[in-house]
Amino acid sequence: MAFNIDKLFGIHQQAVSLRSQRAGLLATNLANADTPNYKAKDLDFQAELKKVQSNMQSTGIRKTHPNHIGGMDSGLNMDLVYRKPSQPSLDGNTVETHIEHAAFMDNALKYQASIQFLSGNIKGMMTALRGE
Repeated sequence: MAFNIDKLFGIHQQAVSLRSQRAGLLATNLANADTPNYKAKDLDFQAELKKVQSNMQSTGIRKTHPNHIGGMDSGLNMDLVYRKPSQPSLDGNTVETHIEHAAFMDNALKYQASIQFLSGNIKGMMTALRGE
């Protein structure tokens, strides 16, 4: 009987990776809150997750190193979106810290949920392997 570890982890494996990349973008936005002409960036999580899933299904290969050809590497071809501020600033900066903080916390909670799901699956697999 063949065992596919990707089926055990499901979508959460890719979700954790994308959530981590999104956390980096949101942290960069917060760090540049006072930088003139800085444009706040984000990613459309659902669209990126669909893109990663279709890429994995179409190629059947996953990259383990950035120099490999083909496979999955969502970091190189992410489509970033720019936030439109509700209150434009005089210096051209589009970062609204309250919006970024809320997005960062929402992303962190969803990241933690995916980590807990993966942890539960790993614990279940360990229990099954030990025969308990």
